[in-house]
Amino acid sequence: MKKFRGSNDYVASGELMNAVNVAIALEKPLLIKGEPGTGKTMLAQSIADALEMPLYIWGIKSTTRAQEGLYVYDTVQRLYDSQFGEGDVSDISRYIRLGRLGEAFTSEEQAVLLIDEIDKADLEFPNDLLWELDRMEFYITETKTTVRTKHRPVVIITSNAEKELPDAFLRRCIFHYIDFPEEEKMREIIRVHYGDIDRRLVDEAMKAFYDIRHMNDIMKKPSTSELLDWIQALQIGGVDVKRIREEIPYVGVLLKKNQDIELLRAYRR
Repeated sequence: MKKFRGSNDYVASGELMNAVNVAIALEKPLLIKGEPGTGKTMLAQSIADALEMPLYIWGIKSTTRAQEGLYVYDTVQRLYDSQFGEGDVSDISRYIRLGRLGEAFTSEEQAVLLIDEIDKADLEFPNDLLWELDRMEFYITETKTTVRTKHRPVVIITSNAEKELPDAFLRRCIFHYIDFPEEEKMREIIRVHYGDIDRRLVDEAMKAFYDIRHMNDIMKKPSTSELLDWIQALQIGGVDVKRIREEIPYVGVLLKKNQDIELLRAYRR
């Protein structure tokens, strides 16, 4: 069995790599939590790249229903074909469209399935998937057929903890919380993305970044992805490293709420 050991563009802790490999070995979904910007979504891409598997991404919204991930029955197309004589409308299977979960189940090779931000859906959504994720199969009512996995996918589920997930769902998952990177780990992440960047720029940017994150009353703390964008902006802009902590150039790359920008200005007076 292949083991996940991180990838060239994703820095994974030993605990995270262990969680991924345990989930694969036990054939259970891996539920990943952590504040936004800690690499939850990118983890699935990293696993797919490292293990050379296709990746299927099912992004969850507040209106998403579990059925959509399995399949949809295209009644509109069938009605259109019946009216205009396009093909054999008696063959209902022609109008069954697999969702992302259904595609991962029927993949010709083992795949990685990302169910992204599951906590955005309604409370019943996770429970509606229990059978399918346990048994790795689902029933298509219209054709009276059962779709079973050819190769059990590696299932990664992310949550921003916007709402609590049901206990019955949690029992079926391996759980890992991605902590926000400490400075040493953050430097490693920066090196992965930018290589031999000016160390003085990184030093000053990181000091300013962590100072802002430690401010009281800040509404949306800047994330790892925002720090990476900010460093790139500073580099492209040719900003004098001595100005970084004094002026916080391009502050809108780091802070996305007007209240936080005003708070930063008040702290610096």
